[in-house]
Amino acid sequence: MRRFTVSGGVAVLTGAAGGIGAALAHGLARRGAALVLLDRDASGLAAVAAALRAAYPGQQVWTHQVDLADVEATAALADRIVERHPRIRLLVNNAGVALGGRFDEVTLAEFSWVVDVNFRAVVQLTHALLPALRAEPGAHLVTISSLFGLFAPPGQVAYAASKFAVRGFTEALRHELATEGIGVTCVHPGGIRTRIARDARVGSGVDRVEYEAGLQRFERLLTIDPAVAAETILRGVARRRGRVLIGWSTRLLDLLARVAPAGHGRLLAAVVNRGAVRGPTAGRSRTPV
Repeated sequence: MRRFTVSGGVAVLTGAAGGIGAALAHGLARRGAALVLLDRDASGLAAVAAALRAAYPGQQVWTHQVDLADVEATAALADRIVERHPRIRLLVNNAGVALGGRFDEVTLAEFSWVVDVNFRAVVQLTHALLPALRAEPGAHLVTISSLFGLFAPPGQVAYAASKFAVRGFTEALRHELATEGIGVTCVHPGGIRTRIARDARVGSGVDRVEYEAGLQRFERLLTIDPAVAAETILRGVARRRGRVLIGWSTRLLDLLARVAPAGHGRLLAAVVNRGAVRGPTAGRSRTPV
């Protein structure tokens, strides 16, 4: 498969109002893409679009405010996107939400909300936009999984389940689309300095004081600039890489999960308990990566 280039093509990007999404939007604009940006945060999305239009006046930018937890709204928007853009060069499923709490501390409604945004919306948009990707020679699909799509800690059942689902979906789809010349990349970020942990919902049964204390400690580990993460992703996509791992913690845990698939949790717990790695609460992580 030849090297990917987005210049002159249309790129659809979800979760574009901040963090990695906003950084990806700027990186794609620099590379000459016309942008279709989606987010539920209308004001944040407008600010990103204004900055892009000021910095890259020659590039087209369309914005759409949508809550991806809403199945019908997502379907209607996907139809409008395909109608306006029958050929799409790149789809980046970046939007994601988080929920802090062990399985018995969250409701099924809270659990389902995470799965809806992080997984169902990825499947729904990919299914709806796939004909437009197929219509564009050399197209590419990107999904954003997580460090917790490689390793599933306690306190992150909903988030890890959704991100493992994204990983499996993406890996199977990569094999299905390879013969059509469509590249597929699954990204596993870790330690990125975004607001996903701060903006996470907290399970109804979670002790808020304990959660907040753990969150403050955890946020000290978020050291990677979103712009650095975005460039790593875009370089990986240009090379048609099937997987992109971001951050030393992601690479370490990926190795542990492969070397000791059933026992890596105990290995990590031993490290945490010795103080080599400071998590939110030893053995009770409630914050997403």
